[in-house]
Amino acid sequence: MSYFETLRTAIGEHKACVGVIGMGYVGLPMLARAASVGFHVLGFDISAERNAMINAGTSYIGDVPSAKLAELRQAGLIEATADFERLAECDVILICMPTPLNASRDPDMSYIETATADIAKRLRPGQLIILESTTYPGTTVEVLQPQFDACQQTVGATYFLAFSPERIDPGSEHFQVQNIPKVVGGVTPQCAELTRLFYAQFIDSITVVSSPAAAEMTKLFENIFRNVNIALVNELTLICDRMGLNVWEIIDAAATKPFGFMRFTPGPGLGGHCIPLDPFYLAWKARQFDLSARFIELAGEINMMMPRFVRERVIQALNRDQKSVNGSKVVLLGVAYKKNIDDYRESPVFKVMELLLDHGAEVVCCDPHIDTFFDHHNREYHTVPLTDDLLRQADCVVIITDHSAFDYAHIVAVAPVIVDTRNATHTVSAGREKIILL
Repeated sequence: MSYFETLRTAIGEHKACVGVIGMGYVGLPMLARAASVGFHVLGFDISAERNAMINAGTSYIGDVPSAKLAELRQAGLIEATADFERLAECDVILICMPTPLNASRDPDMSYIETATADIAKRLRPGQLIILESTTYPGTTVEVLQPQFDACQQTVGATYFLAFSPERIDPGSEHFQVQNIPKVVGGVTPQCAELTRLFYAQFIDSITVVSSPAAAEMTKLFENIFRNVNIALVNELTLICDRMGLNVWEIIDAAATKPFGFMRFTPGPGLGGHCIPLDPFYLAWKARQFDLSARFIELAGEINMMMPRFVRERVIQALNRDQKSVNGSKVVLLGVAYKKNIDDYRESPVFKVMELLLDHGAEVVCCDPHIDTFFDHHNREYHTVPLTDDLLRQADCVVIITDHSAFDYAHIVAVAPVIVDTRNATHTVSAGREKIILL
């Protein structure tokens, strides 16, 4: 029987051993979901702390309950390890590593390259490797395949390679791994079929596209679409401010149109791993084809302006009481990049903090989901509990993240002035004179 037939049978019978490289916000949910249908899953991570927690049945990510991990661990279906020699045991390997940008905003492929090298050292016939990390079109074929081909293996015959972009939505109550459709692009039809079959065991809907590059571009297009539309509404916010109009009223009115309009809202800046970074991946790749992604780059420039607009709003708020930013106490509500999660990757809070600190403000952060966080320079910060004393002591309170745990009516009642970057106070009627919207 061919390697293709053998692996197809093992996947269909849930006898294939699955390896997931990277136990972060993508890797851990994938490990739990694959194991939940009976696959034996090995999680690979260099973090001893993460591995120990998984092996103890304890989750460090909100989307994966500890009770579920403990159940899977007790059943012998999951194990975490830093021993990459065990990649040889795996029939299916998912690469779920981060893809950041370097200092010049070019793609940093070092994590993917390291994972690829780790697999290549142990590559054996009959393995399926799937890259899930968000990246530029061409990565799977240009970066991964040459290393595997150099191992005297033949793609589509002795080993199989595909790209399937992660679509994790952290903190979502409606969309989990199972009901988020998967896009798959294989190097060969055999690669695509095995990848489709694998995900079909635990994900409801699979769409197969013509190539890994098509799947890679799909992921970028999804997030660039959001990036550009957020930039549009952010620019509209700046225009409405100059014209004395309430942008939130405009958006609400426009959203009453039942066709041809999709609601996007402004904010203090972009956060998360994908939306702030993905446009730069495509812009970088476009330059290799002598093209300038002007529309995409312009959207990035507009979105990067928003933390400065937040600072201007704080200055405006303090001026009401004849105060300067220098020496004022500013309380930032929310560190996470979106509501009700503990993920602060690329959060706009960092730039807002930097701008206020540069102007001499005393900055205090509150986030019910985060105790400790680190900036890009690995500097450590701590949040504090939100108390009435803190609200009264503040010269200005800024709502960065609209967590549901915050009591906005109470905050408005106690704080002297509020800059609301998310329109979180829209249902509060009393004290609206204290509120300055973005």
